[in-house]
Amino acid sequence: MTSKPAHETQDADGFQFSDARERLDLDRAFRWISGESYWAQGIPADIFARSVANSLSVGVYAPDGVMAGFARVVTDRATFAWLCDVWIDEAYRGRGLGKRLVAYVEQHPELQGLRRWMLATKDAHGLYASFGFVTADATRDMEKLDRDVYRRGKA
Repeated sequence: MTSKPAHETQDADGFQFSDARERLDLDRAFRWISGESYWAQGIPADIFARSVANSLSVGVYAPDGVMAGFARVVTDRATFAWLCDVWIDEAYRGRGLGKRLVAYVEQHPELQGLRRWMLATKDAHGLYASFGFVTADATRDMEKLDRDVYRRGKA
């Protein structure tokens, strides 16, 4: 099986957006998501690595090559995508990188023509609303959530 060529773009500020797995700084992304995010505190490294491997995972790279941001899309690449683990390193915030990262993901060639995009956020509704996301229909959407699975070591 041959691997697909990476989809990469560069913006006017020299930041690169890429889905190339070999470029991902998995340790850095793991530190952000397991240590600083509110949604996956304490996720074990092996579980995080598996989630990245089984998703369309992308990085944002500063002009000096340092990974400045990360996002993951759980998708069948045909009908559905769940945008998650969107993160911009604190040193790079305030430059619009979050918006540029979401735009890169939304325009990714493997994610065109999807019927449904979903995500969950506690504090970035305005960012995602600017891309057309709205609060889901509470009469249809359901979830089963175990917030303590990582603390209990059952993952």
